[in-house]
Amino acid sequence: MMVKKPNFLLVTTDQHRWDCFGFGPRKVQMPNVERLARKGVRFDACITPNPLCQPARASILTGMLPLTHGVVDNGIDLNPALAQMGFGAQLTAAGYSTSLIGKAHLSSKATYHPTGTPECQHSSVTYGDDWSGPYMGFEHVELAVMGHHSRVTPSSHISPMPFTPPHGQHYERYFHSRGEPGEARDLYMQSTDGKGMLAGQTWNSALPSEWHTTNWVTDRSVARLRDLAKEDTPFCLWVSYPDPHHPFDCPAPWSTMYDPATIDLPNHPERDLENRPWWHKELYGQEENIALDQYTDPAGKQKAPRIANPTECELRHITANYYGMIAFVDHGLGRVLDELRDLGLEENTIIVFTTDHGELLGDHGLMLKGPTLYEGLLRVGCVMTAPDALAGHVVTEPVSTVDIAATFYDYAGLDRPEGVQSQSLRPFLDPKNGASRECALNEWNVDKARYGVELTLRTVRTRRHKAIFELNSGAGELYDLEVDPDEMNNLFDDPAHKNLRDELERMMRCRPGPVLPEFPAPSGLN
Repeated sequence: MMVKKPNFLLVTTDQHRWDCFGFGPRKVQMPNVERLARKGVRFDACITPNPLCQPARASILTGMLPLTHGVVDNGIDLNPALAQMGFGAQLTAAGYSTSLIGKAHLSSKATYHPTGTPECQHSSVTYGDDWSGPYMGFEHVELAVMGHHSRVTPSSHISPMPFTPPHGQHYERYFHSRGEPGEARDLYMQSTDGKGMLAGQTWNSALPSEWHTTNWVTDRSVARLRDLAKEDTPFCLWVSYPDPHHPFDCPAPWSTMYDPATIDLPNHPERDLENRPWWHKELYGQEENIALDQYTDPAGKQKAPRIANPTECELRHITANYYGMIAFVDHGLGRVLDELRDLGLEENTIIVFTTDHGELLGDHGLMLKGPTLYEGLLRVGCVMTAPDALAGHVVTEPVSTVDIAATFYDYAGLDRPEGVQSQSLRPFLDPKNGASRECALNEWNVDKARYGVELTLRTVRTRRHKAIFELNSGAGELYDLEVDPDEMNNLFDDPAHKNLRDELERMMRCRPGPVLPEFPAPSGLN
């Protein structure tokens, strides 16, 4: 009897801290993620291969580390030829029906010039209303190009957000068709006029929750599952929520779900630049950086400021909205999981829920993301269900979201493409297998135009330790996460830990797989 191939459902969020996945330690409610964790396996030491959206997503798709696929920073498009080595194209070639709904961000959207991709702010106009792929190996896509309702000043060179059709893609056309003509845009501007700002990039959205990307991604994913259920082929569906990425613009009723006065705050919300490597002080130690905390592109165009050193009151509002956005996503996840069950597809579907990278959220006085690779940014939650998973098992071995691709190949009975770093997570699903992993890796070549400093960062994460090496200067960080989970004591230059540092450096330099001889030039900002 022929064994039926399993389906794959990958659900990702964006900028979602590991400790905000419902199972603690922060007080965020995610009952549907917890539901998956009870049925399947939770990876407790999973990291992102890069702390920015584009590189991390390119790694999830291809199973390659950034130095192999070349997307070493935001603003660099994934080479479509390398995308053909990703799980979308590989599963398509194996007879799977493949789809991506939501935020792809495999190509730059805020580009300097037209690039020809459907995500480019200039080129998206060349894709008609009936276009739905193929893209980056997926047969069917429905894209939210501007997944984040960012507040942009009139002097910015970036197109108004969300993109006005014919700019943008599926979500943008949906958004601007809501209500009376211009109503969605007017409500969006009402949200972002500055009068209702709770903190930097933080407000309660005036838009109905039905018009937000979270609800749209859920609706379109449910509809896609219904279509897939009618087909007699296995499927792979990537459901990609753009939240809880900043700006923190939670709509009602989710914006009032958490009380800012009782929200939990970081253990150490103060900036502690002493005993940190030089680039921490270079980035955050000068008053003008704290006040503005922004960057300019190579052409000198204006950028919207990042969140700079929020007060406790502001951090409470930011966190409450961040939690609300997470709860909104979890509600959507519940609808997707219920539909999967009701269609009779649940038992034959491998489910992975994770994110692209974390969020600093006030750790050490820092916000969003940057070249300060604390656990809130580096570490990500990851939950997986499969028929051979021991229910409720927690894996403490260091793994990475780069491993998702090889996991899908393993279950689909496909060979892993040559040269990828992805390793299957399947052996970890039952402790009787005795699987172990030495370390997980993170790679980031930091663009000077983006942050004002040029850095070559390589991070090694083991079960107990984390080391960050800046290869240009030889400086770095080393933390014993077992005794110092808040990363207060940098051991990098401690003579007593030299042997440990040398061993972690060995792991970093033994990185498997090819490295591109040179990396593509940025096509835009993000």
